[in-house]
Amino acid sequence: MNRHLLSTQDLSQDDALLILDTAGELAQVADRPIRKLPTLRGRTVVNLFYEDSTRTRISFEAAAKRLSADVINFSARGSSVAKGESLKDTALTLEAMGADAVVVRHPASGAPHRLAGWVRGSVVNAGDGAHEHPTQALLDAFTMRRRLGRLEGLRVAIVGDVLHSRVARSNVGLLRTLGAEVTLVAPPTLVPVAVGSWPCEVSYDLNTVLPKSDVVMMLRVQQERMNAAYFPTIREYSRRYGLDSGRMALLPEHAIIMHPGPMNRGIEIAADVADSVRSTIVEQVGNGVSVRMAVLYLLLGGSEAAQ
Repeated sequence: MNRHLLSTQDLSQDDALLILDTAGELAQVADRPIRKLPTLRGRTVVNLFYEDSTRTRISFEAAAKRLSADVINFSARGSSVAKGESLKDTALTLEAMGADAVVVRHPASGAPHRLAGWVRGSVVNAGDGAHEHPTQALLDAFTMRRRLGRLEGLRVAIVGDVLHSRVARSNVGLLRTLGAEVTLVAPPTLVPVAVGSWPCEVSYDLNTVLPKSDVVMMLRVQQERMNAAYFPTIREYSRRYGLDSGRMALLPEHAIIMHPGPMNRGIEIAADVADSVRSTIVEQVGNGVSVRMAVLYLLLGGSEAAQ
């Protein structure tokens, strides 16, 4: 593996499978009476979050602590950043504190790549603008493989606000690397202009895609990122692209339903669908800790599989 995890495009098939296999080994730690390994004792992991994200930050913190690393949580709100400190100056401060790894979430696409040029430690992209979120894609792939037993040949439908979704971008690249077939389903206004260069299919009709899908991944309607009227009303969007029990019945019997969270219940996904036995939403959260443990272990601890 490389020294940083900035994009799923940087991962070869062997790299991705190594992370997933290592996560599978580390997931067994959760079943032990003492859920800790001494692997990263003496190492320091900094969570550098310029955007609010309870789920991802806590997941990385839990992952680092289970590997016995020291964790520093840095929030832009209430810090020197609020007083005008630049990303580079913050990076140099963390460098002086001896950070071995920096997990960064930033509203600007490309910020983790810049950070990687300023620090000697490893940088893990925890979401940058509307660009990428590689560990989310890895935990999604891990969940698919655990539930369905394979990734090669799986037909995955990613539905919703693709335009603003870093999760969609990361999943398209990673799943293609791992041999899955991806179809994006969204209103034309929520499909990126450059989607023709992505390794996937595009559809505007959810009902025709569902019967052919092994996995359907619903994306949150990101109202906070929208600065224009991308669809007439929330009700209209939900009617055409929301996953309710009627649409769930169109899926093959073995198919699973995913969502990266947080969910807008009643908009992109109905409450009964989110809570159904086909849903992996809660499972994804637990798998996220195992996958992020694997990433930190491989970047800081060693390249061989965990024992």
